[in-house]
Amino acid sequence: MAIHSHLHSPPLDHLPHLSPSSSSSSSSSSSRPLRRSRSSKRRSVPTLPRFQGSFSFSALKFTGPNIRRRHGCHHLRRRNVQFRVFDEGSVDIPLLDGWGDHEDTKGYVMSSSDGEYSDAEFVVNPVNDIDLPTATVSNNDALSLAAHRLGMVGRGHKKHRQVIRYGVLLNIGLILFLTVLLLYVDGCAWRIVRLPLAPFYLTRPFLISAILASCAGYVCVPLLYGLKMYQIIRKQGPARHSVKKRTPTMGGLFFVPVGVIVAKYITGFSSTEVSGAAAATLAFGAIGLLDDILILIKNHNSGLSARAKILLEVAVGVCFSFWLNTRSVSSPYGMKMLVPLPAPLGLVQLGKWYLLLTSFCLVSMGNGVNLTDGLDGLAGGTAALAFVGMSIAVLPICSDLSIFGASMAGACVGFLLHNRYKASVFMGDTGSLALGGGLAAMAACTGMFFPLFVSSGIFVVEASSVIMQVLYFKTTKYFRGTGCRLFRMAPIHHHLELCGIKEPLIVAGAYVIASSLALFAGYLGLISA
Repeated sequence: MAIHSHLHSPPLDHLPHLSPSSSSSSSSSSSRPLRRSRSSKRRSVPTLPRFQGSFSFSALKFTGPNIRRRHGCHHLRRRNVQFRVFDEGSVDIPLLDGWGDHEDTKGYVMSSSDGEYSDAEFVVNPVNDIDLPTATVSNNDALSLAAHRLGMVGRGHKKHRQVIRYGVLLNIGLILFLTVLLLYVDGCAWRIVRLPLAPFYLTRPFLISAILASCAGYVCVPLLYGLKMYQIIRKQGPARHSVKKRTPTMGGLFFVPVGVIVAKYITGFSSTEVSGAAAATLAFGAIGLLDDILILIKNHNSGLSARAKILLEVAVGVCFSFWLNTRSVSSPYGMKMLVPLPAPLGLVQLGKWYLLLTSFCLVSMGNGVNLTDGLDGLAGGTAALAFVGMSIAVLPICSDLSIFGASMAGACVGFLLHNRYKASVFMGDTGSLALGGGLAAMAACTGMFFPLFVSSGIFVVEASSVIMQVLYFKTTKYFRGTGCRLFRMAPIHHHLELCGIKEPLIVAGAYVIASSLALFAGYLGLISA
Protein backbone atom coordinates (compact mmCIF):
# COMPACT_ATOMS: atom_id res chain seq x y z
CA MET A 1 0.00 0.00 0.00
CA ALA A 2 1.31 3.43 -0.83
CA ILE A 3 0.77 6.45 1.34
CA HIS A 4 0.96 10.06 0.09
CA SER A 5 1.15 13.52 1.59
CA HIS A 6 1.80 17.06 0.33
CA LEU A 7 4.80 18.00 2.47
CA HIS A 8 8.49 17.97 1.46
CA SER A 9 10.98 15.90 3.34
CA PRO A 10 14.70 15.91 3.90
CA PRO A 11 16.87 13.58 1.82
CA LEU A 12 16.89 9.96 2.81
CA ASP A 13 20.67 10.01 3.22
CA HIS A 14 20.37 11.94 6.47
CA LEU A 15 18.31 9.19 8.07
CA PRO A 16 20.36 6.61 9.94
CA HIS A 17 20.00 2.88 9.27
CA LEU A 18 17.72 3.39 6.28
CA SER A 19 20.22 3.70 3.46
CA PRO A 20 20.76 0.71 1.22
CA SER A 21 23.76 -1.52 1.73
CA SER A 22 27.00 0.39 1.41
CA SER A 23 29.10 -2.66 0.59
CA SER A 24 28.04 -2.71 -3.03
CA SER A 25 28.39 0.21 -5.40
CA SER A 26 26.69 -1.06 -8.52
CA SER A 27 22.97 -0.79 -9.01
CA SER A 28 22.59 -4.52 -9.46
CA SER A 29 24.29 -5.34 -6.21
CA SER A 30 22.43 -2.64 -4.29
CA SER A 31 19.07 -3.87 -5.47
CA ARG A 32 19.89 -7.49 -4.60
CA PRO A 33 18.33 -8.53 -1.25
CA LEU A 34 20.72 -9.24 1.59
CA ARG A 35 21.56 -12.89 2.07
CA ARG A 36 23.36 -14.48 4.98
CA SER A 37 25.47 -17.57 5.19
CA ARG A 38 25.23 -19.79 8.22
CA SER A 39 28.90 -20.73 7.90
CA SER A 40 30.19 -17.17 8.15
CA LYS A 41 31.37 -16.18 11.57
CA ARG A 42 31.66 -12.48 11.02
CA ARG A 43 28.66 -10.68 9.73
CA SER A 44 28.22 -7.07 8.93
CA VAL A 45 25.35 -5.09 10.35
CA PRO A 46 22.28 -6.04 8.30
CA THR A 47 20.32 -3.33 6.63
CA LEU A 48 16.88 -3.09 5.20
CA PRO A 49 16.50 -3.90 1.51
CA ARG A 50 15.06 -1.32 -0.74
CA PHE A 51 11.30 -0.99 -0.82
CA GLN A 52 9.49 -0.74 -4.11
CA GLY A 53 8.74 2.90 -4.88
CA SER A 54 10.05 6.01 -3.25
CA PHE A 55 10.32 6.21 0.52
CA SER A 56 10.55 9.58 2.26
CA PHE A 57 9.11 11.29 5.31
CA SER A 58 8.87 14.89 6.43
CA ALA A 59 9.04 14.22 10.13
CA LEU A 60 10.50 10.92 11.22
CA LYS A 61 11.48 9.62 14.61
CA PHE A 62 13.47 6.48 14.19
CA THR A 63 15.52 4.31 16.49
CA GLY A 64 17.86 1.88 14.92
CA PRO A 65 18.03 -1.78 15.76
CA ASN A 66 19.84 -2.97 18.80
CA ILE A 67 22.24 -5.75 17.78
CA ARG A 68 23.44 -8.42 20.14
CA ARG A 69 25.69 -11.41 19.58
CA ARG A 70 24.68 -14.72 21.04
CA HIS A 71 26.28 -17.99 19.95
CA GLY A 72 27.55 -16.37 16.77
CA CYS A 73 24.16 -15.08 15.61
CA HIS A 74 22.76 -11.62 15.54
CA HIS A 75 19.56 -11.01 17.48
CA LEU A 76 17.70 -7.88 16.54
CA ARG A 77 15.20 -6.31 18.84
CA ARG A 78 12.04 -4.68 17.61
CA ARG A 79 12.07 -0.92 17.78
CA ASN A 80 9.35 1.64 17.34
CA VAL A 81 9.18 3.86 14.31
CA GLN A 82 6.86 6.84 14.66
CA PHE A 83 5.62 8.38 11.45
CA ARG A 84 4.04 11.77 11.88
CA VAL A 85 3.55 13.09 8.35
CA PHE A 86 4.01 11.37 5.00
CA ASP A 87 5.04 13.33 1.96
CA GLU A 88 4.45 12.80 -1.72
CA GLY A 89 6.63 9.73 -1.83
CA SER A 90 5.16 6.31 -1.49
CA VAL A 91 6.10 3.04 0.10
CA ASP A 92 4.46 -0.34 -0.33
CA ILE A 93 3.58 -1.61 3.14
CA PRO A 94 1.01 -4.41 2.76
CA LEU A 95 0.56 -4.81 6.49
CA LEU A 96 -1.03 -1.36 6.67
CA ASP A 97 -4.05 -2.54 4.70
CA GLY A 98 -5.93 -3.34 7.86
CA TRP A 99 -5.27 -0.01 9.54
CA GLY A 100 -8.21 0.80 11.74
CA ASP A 101 -9.97 -2.54 11.35
CA HIS A 102 -9.66 -3.19 15.07
CA GLU A 103 -10.00 -0.64 17.78
CA ASP A 104 -7.51 -2.35 20.04
CA THR A 105 -4.70 -2.37 17.46
CA LYS A 106 -1.45 -1.15 18.94
CA GLY A 107 0.87 -1.35 15.97
CA TYR A 108 1.89 -3.26 12.88
CA VAL A 109 5.11 -5.21 12.40
CA MET A 110 7.05 -4.40 9.23
CA SER A 111 9.78 -6.87 8.36
CA SER A 112 12.31 -6.60 5.56
CA SER A 113 12.23 -10.32 4.79
CA ASP A 114 10.72 -13.53 6.03
CA GLY A 115 12.36 -16.64 7.33
CA GLU A 116 14.56 -17.68 10.15
CA TYR A 117 17.27 -15.14 9.36
CA SER A 118 15.12 -12.14 8.78
CA ASP A 119 16.40 -8.61 9.18
CA ALA A 120 15.41 -6.20 11.88
CA GLU A 121 11.69 -5.79 12.44
CA PHE A 122 10.12 -2.43 13.12
CA VAL A 123 6.80 -1.71 14.76
CA VAL A 124 4.84 1.12 13.20
CA ASN A 125 2.67 3.02 15.65
CA PRO A 126 0.41 5.93 14.68
CA VAL A 127 1.23 8.87 16.91
CA ASN A 128 -2.12 10.62 16.62
CA ASP A 129 -5.59 9.59 15.49
CA ILE A 130 -5.54 11.18 12.07
CA ASP A 131 -7.24 10.33 8.80
CA LEU A 132 -4.73 8.71 6.53
CA PRO A 133 -4.49 10.05 2.97
CA THR A 134 -5.93 8.16 0.07
CA ALA A 135 -3.83 5.12 -0.74
CA THR A 136 -2.74 4.14 -4.21
CA VAL A 137 -2.21 0.51 -5.01
CA SER A 138 -0.12 -0.84 -7.83
CA ASN A 139 -1.58 -3.23 -10.35
CA ASN A 140 0.26 -6.15 -8.83
CA ASP A 141 -1.21 -5.50 -5.40
CA ALA A 142 -4.75 -4.78 -6.58
CA LEU A 143 -5.75 -8.44 -6.65
CA SER A 144 -4.26 -9.03 -3.20
CA LEU A 145 -6.09 -6.04 -1.74
CA ALA A 146 -9.36 -7.09 -3.38
CA ALA A 147 -8.99 -10.63 -2.07
CA HIS A 148 -8.28 -9.28 1.42
CA ARG A 149 -11.36 -7.07 1.39
CA LEU A 150 -13.54 -9.84 0.02
CA GLY A 151 -12.28 -12.08 2.78
CA MET A 152 -13.21 -9.48 5.38
CA VAL A 153 -16.66 -9.11 3.82
CA GLY A 154 -17.11 -12.87 3.82
CA ARG A 155 -16.25 -13.05 7.50
CA GLY A 156 -18.68 -10.22 8.20
CA HIS A 157 -21.49 -11.97 6.35
CA LYS A 158 -20.69 -15.22 8.13
CA LYS A 159 -20.86 -13.51 11.51
CA HIS A 160 -24.09 -11.77 10.48
CA ARG A 161 -25.65 -15.10 9.49
CA GLN A 162 -24.53 -16.64 12.75
CA VAL A 163 -26.23 -13.89 14.78
CA ILE A 164 -29.42 -14.30 12.72
CA ARG A 165 -29.26 -18.03 13.39
CA TYR A 166 -29.33 -17.24 17.11
CA GLY A 167 -32.65 -15.45 16.61
CA VAL A 168 -34.11 -18.47 14.80
CA LEU A 169 -32.94 -20.83 17.55
CA LEU A 170 -34.47 -18.56 20.20
CA ASN A 171 -37.81 -18.70 18.39
CA ILE A 172 -37.71 -22.47 18.05
CA GLY A 173 -36.78 -22.92 21.70
CA LEU A 174 -39.54 -20.59 22.87
CA ILE A 175 -42.20 -22.33 20.75
CA LEU A 176 -41.14 -25.77 21.96
CA PHE A 177 -41.10 -24.68 25.60
CA LEU A 178 -44.56 -23.10 25.46
CA THR A 179 -46.07 -26.01 23.52
CA VAL A 180 -44.73 -28.63 25.92
CA LEU A 181 -45.85 -26.59 28.94
CA LEU A 182 -49.38 -26.13 27.61
CA LEU A 183 -49.64 -29.80 26.68
CA TYR A 184 -48.63 -30.73 30.22
CA VAL A 185 -51.20 -28.33 31.71
CA ASP A 186 -53.88 -29.73 29.40
CA GLY A 187 -53.04 -33.22 30.62
CA CYS A 188 -53.43 -32.15 34.25
CA ALA A 189 -56.33 -29.71 33.75
CA TRP A 190 -58.99 -32.05 35.12
CA ARG A 191 -57.11 -32.21 38.42
CA ILE A 192 -56.94 -28.42 38.57
CA VAL A 193 -60.51 -27.53 37.59
CA ARG A 194 -62.18 -30.73 38.77
CA LEU A 195 -64.30 -30.57 35.63
CA PRO A 196 -63.84 -32.24 32.24
CA LEU A 197 -62.34 -29.86 29.71
CA ALA A 198 -62.05 -30.19 25.95
CA PRO A 199 -58.94 -31.94 24.62
CA PHE A 200 -56.01 -29.61 24.04
CA TYR A 201 -57.93 -26.91 25.86
CA LEU A 202 -55.04 -24.41 25.91
CA THR A 203 -52.77 -25.83 23.22
CA ARG A 204 -55.40 -25.55 20.50
CA PRO A 205 -55.96 -21.75 20.72
CA PHE A 206 -52.21 -21.23 21.14
CA LEU A 207 -51.30 -23.04 17.92
CA ILE A 208 -54.22 -21.61 15.92
CA SER A 209 -53.28 -18.04 16.84
CA ALA A 210 -49.60 -18.66 16.15
CA ILE A 211 -50.29 -20.00 12.66
CA LEU A 212 -52.80 -17.28 11.76
CA ALA A 213 -50.60 -14.45 13.09
CA SER A 214 -47.55 -15.69 11.18
CA CYS A 215 -49.57 -15.99 7.95
CA ALA A 216 -51.07 -12.53 8.49
CA GLY A 217 -47.55 -11.18 8.86
CA TYR A 218 -46.51 -12.40 5.43
CA VAL A 219 -49.36 -10.32 4.00
CA CYS A 220 -49.20 -7.23 6.22
CA VAL A 221 -45.44 -6.72 6.51
CA PRO A 222 -44.96 -6.07 2.77
CA LEU A 223 -47.98 -3.77 2.93
CA LEU A 224 -46.38 -1.78 5.75
CA TYR A 225 -43.21 -1.55 3.69
CA GLY A 226 -45.17 -0.29 0.73
CA LEU A 227 -46.88 2.38 2.84
CA LYS A 228 -43.44 3.40 4.22
CA MET A 229 -44.57 3.18 7.84
CA TYR A 230 -40.99 3.10 9.04
CA GLN A 231 -39.88 3.17 12.64
CA ILE A 232 -38.47 6.48 13.83
CA ILE A 233 -35.24 5.72 15.70
CA ARG A 234 -34.38 7.91 18.67
CA LYS A 235 -31.18 9.91 18.30
CA GLN A 236 -30.53 9.35 22.00
CA GLY A 237 -30.61 5.57 21.56
CA PRO A 238 -27.66 3.28 20.87
CA ALA A 239 -25.85 4.14 17.64
CA ARG A 240 -26.14 0.62 16.27
CA HIS A 241 -29.94 0.98 16.17
CA SER A 242 -29.60 3.41 13.28
CA VAL A 243 -29.60 0.43 10.88
CA LYS A 244 -33.21 -0.25 11.90
CA LYS A 245 -34.56 3.05 10.65
CA ARG A 246 -36.14 1.51 7.54
CA THR A 247 -37.98 -1.19 9.47
CA PRO A 248 -41.78 -0.79 9.44
CA THR A 249 -43.74 -0.45 12.66
CA MET A 250 -47.36 -0.88 13.83
CA GLY A 251 -47.11 -4.69 13.64
CA GLY A 252 -49.69 -4.86 16.40
CA LEU A 253 -52.31 -4.21 13.74
CA PHE A 254 -52.11 -7.78 12.43
CA PHE A 255 -51.33 -9.98 15.45
CA VAL A 256 -53.36 -8.43 18.30
CA PRO A 257 -56.73 -8.79 16.48
CA VAL A 258 -55.83 -12.40 15.66
CA GLY A 259 -55.41 -13.27 19.34
CA VAL A 260 -58.65 -11.53 20.31
CA ILE A 261 -60.73 -13.06 17.51
CA VAL A 262 -59.48 -16.61 18.10
CA ALA A 263 -60.24 -16.34 21.83
CA LYS A 264 -63.72 -14.96 21.17
CA TYR A 265 -64.44 -17.65 18.59
CA ILE A 266 -63.33 -20.59 20.76
CA THR A 267 -65.26 -19.34 23.82
CA GLY A 268 -68.39 -18.89 21.72
CA PHE A 269 -68.69 -15.09 21.98
CA SER A 270 -70.55 -15.58 25.28
CA SER A 271 -67.90 -15.10 27.97
CA THR A 272 -68.23 -11.81 29.84
CA GLU A 273 -64.64 -11.95 31.11
CA VAL A 274 -63.20 -12.56 27.66
CA SER A 275 -65.28 -9.68 26.27
CA GLY A 276 -63.99 -7.33 28.96
CA ALA A 277 -60.35 -8.40 28.49
CA ALA A 278 -60.71 -8.07 24.70
CA ALA A 279 -62.22 -4.58 25.06
CA ALA A 280 -59.37 -3.41 27.32
CA THR A 281 -56.80 -4.88 24.92
CA LEU A 282 -58.29 -3.16 21.88
CA ALA A 283 -58.76 0.16 23.73
CA PHE A 284 -55.11 0.28 24.74
CA GLY A 285 -54.17 -0.79 21.23
CA ALA A 286 -56.17 2.17 19.87
CA ILE A 287 -54.19 4.56 22.08
CA GLY A 288 -50.96 3.08 20.77
CA LEU A 289 -52.22 3.29 17.19
CA LEU A 290 -52.98 6.98 17.63
CA ASP A 291 -49.49 7.53 19.00
CA ASP A 292 -47.87 5.65 16.10
CA ILE A 293 -49.87 7.57 13.51
CA LEU A 294 -48.89 10.93 15.01
CA ILE A 295 -45.24 9.87 15.02
CA LEU A 296 -45.40 9.00 11.31
CA ILE A 297 -47.20 12.25 10.48
CA LYS A 298 -44.72 14.39 12.38
CA ASN A 299 -41.78 12.28 11.14
CA HIS A 300 -40.34 12.64 14.62
CA ASN A 301 -40.11 10.32 17.60
CA SER A 302 -42.81 12.15 19.55
CA GLY A 303 -46.45 11.34 18.95
CA LEU A 304 -48.75 11.82 21.86
CA SER A 305 -47.21 13.71 24.73
CA ALA A 306 -46.49 11.69 27.85
CA ARG A 307 -49.21 13.51 29.77
CA ALA A 308 -51.83 12.95 27.07
CA LYS A 309 -50.94 9.28 26.78
CA ILE A 310 -51.18 8.74 30.55
CA LEU A 311 -54.51 10.56 30.70
CA LEU A 312 -55.97 8.38 27.97
CA GLU A 313 -54.70 5.23 29.66
CA VAL A 314 -56.11 6.32 33.01
CA ALA A 315 -59.45 7.05 31.34
CA VAL A 316 -59.58 3.55 29.86
CA GLY A 317 -58.56 2.07 33.22
CA VAL A 318 -61.29 3.95 35.08
CA CYS A 319 -63.93 2.92 32.52
CA PHE A 320 -62.84 -0.71 32.77
CA SER A 321 -62.98 -0.53 36.58
CA PHE A 322 -66.53 0.82 36.55
CA TRP A 323 -67.55 -1.83 34.02
CA LEU A 324 -66.06 -4.48 36.27
CA ASN A 325 -67.97 -3.07 39.23
CA THR A 326 -71.32 -3.15 37.46
CA ARG A 327 -71.02 -6.46 35.61
CA SER A 328 -71.29 -9.85 37.23
CA VAL A 329 -68.21 -11.94 36.59
CA SER A 330 -67.92 -15.59 37.48
CA SER A 331 -66.09 -16.21 40.72
CA PRO A 332 -65.74 -19.42 42.71
CA TYR A 333 -66.08 -17.39 45.91
CA GLY A 334 -69.51 -15.90 45.14
CA MET A 335 -68.33 -12.29 45.46
CA LYS A 336 -66.12 -9.77 43.67
CA MET A 337 -63.22 -7.53 44.70
CA LEU A 338 -61.27 -10.44 46.20
CA VAL A 339 -57.54 -10.95 45.80
CA PRO A 340 -56.46 -14.59 46.27
CA LEU A 341 -53.07 -14.89 47.94
CA PRO A 342 -51.06 -17.94 49.00
CA ALA A 343 -51.52 -19.37 52.49
CA PRO A 344 -51.55 -18.23 55.20
CA LEU A 345 -52.84 -14.95 53.77
CA GLY A 346 -55.75 -16.44 51.87
CA LEU A 347 -58.44 -14.18 50.40
CA VAL A 348 -58.13 -10.41 50.85
CA GLN A 349 -61.18 -8.19 50.41
CA LEU A 350 -60.12 -4.82 48.96
CA GLY A 351 -63.53 -3.21 48.32
CA LYS A 352 -63.22 0.06 46.43
CA TRP A 353 -59.45 -0.16 46.51
CA TYR A 354 -59.83 -2.99 44.02
CA LEU A 355 -60.92 -0.51 41.35
CA LEU A 356 -57.94 1.72 42.02
CA LEU A 357 -55.61 -1.27 41.81
CA THR A 358 -57.20 -2.23 38.49
CA SER A 359 -56.58 1.20 36.95
CA PHE A 360 -53.00 1.22 38.24
CA CYS A 361 -52.25 -2.22 36.77
CA LEU A 362 -53.68 -1.30 33.37
CA VAL A 363 -51.55 1.84 33.11
CA SER A 364 -48.38 0.32 34.55
CA MET A 365 -48.49 -2.89 32.50
CA GLY A 366 -49.15 -1.00 29.27
CA ASN A 367 -46.17 1.28 29.78
CA GLY A 368 -44.01 -1.59 31.05
CA VAL A 369 -44.43 -3.58 27.85
CA ASN A 370 -43.97 -0.39 25.83
CA LEU A 371 -40.62 0.31 27.50
CA THR A 372 -39.51 -3.29 27.00
CA ASP A 373 -40.10 -3.08 23.25
CA GLY A 374 -36.57 -1.89 22.44
CA LEU A 375 -34.82 -5.01 21.12
CA ASP A 376 -35.81 -7.47 18.43
CA GLY A 377 -38.06 -10.14 19.94
CA LEU A 378 -37.73 -8.92 23.53
CA ALA A 379 -41.25 -7.64 24.21
CA GLY A 380 -43.05 -10.26 22.09
CA GLY A 381 -41.32 -13.26 23.66
CA THR A 382 -41.57 -12.10 27.26
CA ALA A 383 -45.24 -11.14 26.72
CA ALA A 384 -46.00 -14.62 25.36
CA LEU A 385 -44.44 -16.17 28.47
CA ALA A 386 -46.35 -13.80 30.74
CA PHE A 387 -49.66 -14.66 29.04
CA VAL A 388 -49.02 -18.39 29.47
CA GLY A 389 -48.17 -17.88 33.14
CA MET A 390 -51.42 -15.94 33.64
CA SER A 391 -53.38 -18.60 31.74
CA ILE A 392 -52.22 -21.23 34.20
CA ALA A 393 -52.84 -18.95 37.19
CA VAL A 394 -56.46 -18.06 36.27
CA LEU A 395 -57.44 -21.56 35.11
CA PRO A 396 -59.11 -22.58 38.42
CA ILE A 397 -61.11 -19.30 38.59
CA CYS A 398 -62.09 -18.57 34.98
CA SER A 399 -61.18 -21.17 32.36
CA ASP A 400 -62.39 -18.92 29.53
CA LEU A 401 -59.76 -16.33 30.39
CA SER A 402 -57.16 -19.10 30.18
CA ILE A 403 -58.16 -19.52 26.54
CA PHE A 404 -57.77 -15.77 26.03
CA GLY A 405 -54.27 -15.84 27.52
CA ALA A 406 -53.19 -18.86 25.46
CA SER A 407 -54.57 -17.26 22.29
CA MET A 408 -52.72 -13.99 22.92
CA ALA A 409 -49.51 -15.95 23.64
CA GLY A 410 -49.88 -17.75 20.31
CA ALA A 411 -50.39 -14.42 18.52
CA CYS A 412 -47.17 -13.11 20.08
CA VAL A 413 -45.28 -16.21 18.94
CA GLY A 414 -46.62 -15.81 15.40
CA PHE A 415 -45.48 -12.20 15.45
CA LEU A 416 -42.01 -13.26 16.62
CA LEU A 417 -41.46 -15.07 13.33
CA HIS A 418 -41.26 -11.59 11.79
CA ASN A 419 -39.84 -9.76 14.81
CA ARG A 420 -36.91 -12.02 15.67
CA TYR A 421 -33.37 -10.75 15.11
CA LYS A 422 -33.11 -9.09 12.68
CA ALA A 423 -36.65 -7.87 12.79
CA SER A 424 -38.61 -7.21 9.61
CA VAL A 425 -41.36 -5.38 11.56
CA PHE A 426 -41.87 -3.80 14.99
CA MET A 427 -45.05 -4.02 17.03
CA GLY A 428 -45.00 -0.30 17.88
CA ASP A 429 -47.14 1.22 20.60
CA THR A 430 -50.11 -0.41 18.90
CA GLY A 431 -48.93 -3.82 20.01
CA SER A 432 -47.08 -3.06 23.23
CA LEU A 433 -49.87 -1.10 24.90
CA ALA A 434 -52.43 -3.70 23.81
CA LEU A 435 -50.41 -6.55 25.34
CA GLY A 436 -50.03 -4.73 28.64
CA GLY A 437 -53.74 -3.96 28.75
CA GLY A 438 -54.65 -7.59 28.06
CA LEU A 439 -52.40 -8.90 30.85
CA ALA A 440 -53.81 -6.43 33.39
CA ALA A 441 -57.39 -7.17 32.32
CA MET A 442 -56.88 -10.90 32.98
CA ALA A 443 -55.72 -10.13 36.51
CA ALA A 444 -58.53 -7.62 37.16
CA CYS A 445 -61.26 -10.09 36.15
CA THR A 446 -59.93 -12.81 38.47
CA GLY A 447 -58.11 -10.98 41.27
CA MET A 448 -54.78 -12.58 40.31
CA PHE A 449 -52.73 -9.43 40.74
CA PHE A 450 -49.89 -11.15 42.58
CA PRO A 451 -49.24 -13.69 39.76
CA LEU A 452 -49.51 -10.77 37.31
CA PHE A 453 -46.58 -8.91 38.86
CA VAL A 454 -44.57 -12.15 39.03
CA SER A 455 -45.15 -13.27 35.44
CA SER A 456 -44.54 -9.70 34.21
CA GLY A 457 -41.32 -9.36 36.18
CA ILE A 458 -39.33 -8.32 33.10
CA PHE A 459 -41.74 -5.44 32.46
CA VAL A 460 -41.59 -4.40 36.09
CA VAL A 461 -37.78 -4.32 36.01
CA GLU A 462 -37.74 -2.33 32.75
CA ALA A 463 -40.17 0.28 34.06
CA SER A 464 -38.37 0.44 37.42
CA SER A 465 -35.03 1.09 35.71
CA VAL A 466 -36.48 4.15 33.97
CA ILE A 467 -37.98 5.47 37.21
CA MET A 468 -34.71 4.91 39.08
CA GLN A 469 -32.73 6.65 36.33
CA VAL A 470 -34.94 9.73 36.42
CA LEU A 471 -35.05 9.94 40.22
CA TYR A 472 -31.29 9.47 40.56
CA PHE A 473 -30.59 12.11 37.92
CA LYS A 474 -32.89 14.67 39.50
CA THR A 475 -31.62 13.97 43.02
CA THR A 476 -27.95 14.32 42.09
CA LYS A 477 -28.70 17.43 40.09
CA TYR A 478 -30.46 18.99 43.08
CA PHE A 479 -27.62 18.28 45.53
CA ARG A 480 -24.57 18.53 43.24
CA GLY A 481 -25.72 20.91 40.56
CA THR A 482 -25.02 18.37 37.81
CA GLY A 483 -27.09 15.27 37.27
CA CYS A 484 -25.54 11.80 37.29
CA ARG A 485 -26.96 8.67 35.72
CA LEU A 486 -27.39 5.34 37.43
CA PHE A 487 -27.31 3.41 34.13
CA ARG A 488 -25.59 4.21 30.89
CA MET A 489 -29.00 4.33 29.29
CA ALA A 490 -32.52 3.44 30.42
CA PRO A 491 -34.38 1.09 30.09
CA ILE A 492 -31.96 -1.45 31.40
CA HIS A 493 -31.73 -3.50 28.17
CA HIS A 494 -30.02 -0.50 26.53
CA HIS A 495 -27.59 -0.35 29.46
CA LEU A 496 -26.67 -3.99 28.88
CA GLU A 497 -26.33 -3.33 25.18
CA LEU A 498 -23.92 -0.44 25.78
CA CYS A 499 -21.92 -2.67 28.11
CA GLY A 500 -21.04 -4.77 25.07
CA ILE A 501 -23.57 -7.62 25.36
CA LYS A 502 -24.98 -8.67 22.01
CA GLU A 503 -28.66 -8.11 21.34
CA PRO A 504 -29.60 -11.82 20.93
CA LEU A 505 -27.83 -12.68 24.18
CA ILE A 506 -29.83 -10.06 26.08
CA VAL A 507 -33.06 -11.42 24.61
CA ALA A 508 -32.06 -15.00 25.41
CA GLY A 509 -31.35 -14.08 29.03
CA ALA A 510 -34.70 -12.30 29.29
CA TYR A 511 -36.45 -15.40 27.91
CA VAL A 512 -34.82 -17.63 30.51
CA ILE A 513 -35.81 -15.31 33.35
CA ALA A 514 -39.33 -14.83 32.00
CA SER A 515 -39.78 -18.61 31.66
CA SER A 516 -38.91 -19.13 35.31
CA LEU A 517 -41.21 -16.29 36.35
CA ALA A 518 -44.09 -17.68 34.26
CA LEU A 519 -43.78 -21.10 35.88
CA PHE A 520 -43.64 -19.56 39.34
CA ALA A 521 -46.63 -17.29 38.62
CA GLY A 522 -48.69 -20.26 37.42
CA TYR A 523 -47.79 -22.17 40.57
CA LEU A 524 -48.74 -19.21 42.78
CA GLY A 525 -52.09 -18.91 41.02
CA LEU A 526 -52.87 -22.59 41.50
CA ILE A 527 -52.02 -22.68 45.20
CA SER A 528 -53.81 -19.36 45.80
CA ALA A 529 -57.06 -20.47 44.18
